[in-house]
Amino acid sequence: MEVKHLVSFEVCVRETDLMIFADRDLTQEALRSVHYFRTHIESYILQNPSFETSLIPLPLDGKAPPIVQEMLYAGKLANVGPMASVAGAIAEFVGRDLQRSCVNVIIENGGDIYLNSGKDLKIGIFTGESTLSDRIAIRILAAQMPLGICTSSATVGPSLSLGKADAVCIVSKNTALADAMATSVGNSVKCKDDIREALEYAVSIPNIIGAVIIIDDAVGVKGDLQLIKF
Repeated sequence: MEVKHLVSFEVCVRETDLMIFADRDLTQEALRSVHYFRTHIESYILQNPSFETSLIPLPLDGKAPPIVQEMLYAGKLANVGPMASVAGAIAEFVGRDLQRSCVNVIIENGGDIYLNSGKDLKIGIFTGESTLSDRIAIRILAAQMPLGICTSSATVGPSLSLGKADAVCIVSKNTALADAMATSVGNSVKCKDDIREALEYAVSIPNIIGAVIIIDDAVGVKGDLQLIKF
């Protein structure tokens, strides 16, 4: 990301590793926020162990904490387990929390990003050994934010993917949904011929702004997105 106008700092709490860009250093506020939302998720898992392990959607629960409800909803729409949305959910909930202290907040959580900036941004796409790695970026206009950009890959990083895509990027106003859909769409891409159908599926889901799929030297894009050189 090109965000030279903001202060950067990192916050790590067990599996959660956030790179945060904001108007000022909010390390302590971010730590408190991460602990708060992780506690809600961890407490829910203690009472409902399947929340952590299920690879299929679970029933919605109106009595669950808001972040858990958001993850259950994202999993239902994307037809995946709720934990497929955890990184995006934490990024957005912490980001919205920090916006009470400053205007501009960007949070990257393992390739899943919550964006709220008064300036246009350029987000590069890393695809490992693919010839397109670090050559393509998504331009996000200030008027489009806040929103989330989440990525799933079968070849880069720890994401669990049943497909073969080097990168599936989903853009949505709901970062948890973008995260869950990145997993769902990524699972469906086994070869280049799957790109067109996977893109159609991605944008058919409510609140999805657009999608980018990269596999080997092929790239597909659909939705209200601008692809540019990185």
